[in-house]
Amino acid sequence: MSIDQIQEDLKAAQLNQDQIKVSTLRLLLSEIHNAEIAKGSQLSDEDVIAIVSRELKKRKEAAAGFRAGNREEQAQKEEAEGKILEAYLPAQLSNEELTKIVEDSINEVGAKGLADMGRVMGVVMGKVKGQADGGMVSSIVKKKLG
Repeated sequence: MSIDQIQEDLKAAQLNQDQIKVSTLRLLLSEIHNAEIAKGSQLSDEDVIAIVSRELKKRKEAAAGFRAGNREEQAQKEEAEGKILEAYLPAQLSNEELTKIVEDSINEVGAKGLADMGRVMGVVMGKVKGQADGGMVSSIVKKKLG
């Protein structure tokens, strides 16, 4: 996944007059550009994936907040933006694959209980990089350690 692909998709969305996609991709490119300025060099694909993941998480949290405030229209807009962003992430791991990675990581770290959750999470998140939601990983780790 490259920045060039995002820019091409933005052009196509502009031609198709897909306003939600245009605004979402513009914001994403802006975030990527700001990160490049902060870093002082080109971003790696992993850096871009991290930015897309962060933006997706923001959309999910905002949708939940709008839904809690009975603002369904805004919640649906945030979810639509989230779906657009998901297309730029690597394929997500299934529950079975993720559970296997968590179990392997628990054995690798030698975790005995919930006190070791932070270490296990660090190892798992390093392995799955953008292929799984942190909340999902956390719940599986808690279940396995608890």
